[in-house]
Amino acid sequence: MNPRIVFALVCRYLFLYTRNWVRLAEVVFWPTMELVTWGFLTRYLDSKMGGGEAGPFTWLLGGVIFWDVMFRSQQGVALSFLEDVWTRNLLNIFVAPVRPAEYLASAFGIGLVRIAITVLILWSLSWVFFRFNLLDIGPALVPFFGCLLVFGWAIGMFATALIMRFGQAAENLAWAVPFLIQPLTAVYYPVAVMPGWLQWAALTLPSTHVFEGMRGVMAGLGFSWSHFAWAVALNAVFLLLAALFYGRTLATVRAKGLLTKVATN
Repeated sequence: MNPRIVFALVCRYLFLYTRNWVRLAEVVFWPTMELVTWGFLTRYLDSKMGGGEAGPFTWLLGGVIFWDVMFRSQQGVALSFLEDVWTRNLLNIFVAPVRPAEYLASAFGIGLVRIAITVLILWSLSWVFFRFNLLDIGPALVPFFGCLLVFGWAIGMFATALIMRFGQAAENLAWAVPFLIQPLTAVYYPVAVMPGWLQWAALTLPSTHVFEGMRGVMAGLGFSWSHFAWAVALNAVFLLLAALFYGRTLATVRAKGLLTKVATN
């Protein structure tokens, strides 16, 4: 892998944001609206429970921010591919001496930039308006964020491979795939409220263990090494499967000429 190629691709995607404010607004607008909505909901629930500004339901804001980490990580991969489709640049990328690993690495880098911007904004707004400090989670914040970041990359590769295979008609998968698993991920409620048969499916997702561990930390139960170990192990499985699926799909669409169809429709 050539770091200079990765850096050049990252710069290319960053230029798209600096030259079009609408793209940058998308990174800020939707997360902010979601935080404000859930923030007022937590304030309402806290008032019914007799809590103050930072009542017992403020942990929901942690779920909002953590979910956005995974979602933006996935979007960094899927939308980077779609940006090349929309700008008719996809064929230029794949005829250039750019390896698939370098292309994915640049998408991962863009995802990190998007996450950094979004989390900084959400952290600031949640503290100023709702008295929720993300740093109160403590050192557990880093491994939890890391697990969600990696899982987002895996989902992004799955979504991108599906778009390559089925064309621009499948573009909605870039947004739909994360929300297909959101009910199982238990972002805003514990796994225990699900039916027993559904709990097993939920616990096969690394993100579920992250959110369960986050709630445990915020409830004062300490860092759950078992949830963290499960999240890491499942992430390794999902990342490997996603990489294999992405590589096999890319080889298939190249061999059948489907990549040209995706790039020119």
